[in-house]
Amino acid sequence: MTTEKIYIGIDDERIEATGQELQDILDYRANKKLEKENQLAEAATKAGQRQALLNRLGLTEDEARLLLG
Repeated sequence: MTTEKIYIGIDDERIEATGQELQDILDYRANKKLEKENQLAEAATKAGQRQALLNRLGLTEDEARLLLG
């Protein structure tokens, strides 16, 4: 297993994050990654729903744009 070293810049000093600081940074990164994945999944779901509706109505995306302005 590779251990990633993370450094924090405080003033002009570069300090390696360890202990709780390191864990907080890793947790933050994991949460941001999960949020991004959720946003992408939600966008894909909405796009699928939009396309299903257009199919039911027998419209193309361009036709729907023309109707909606």
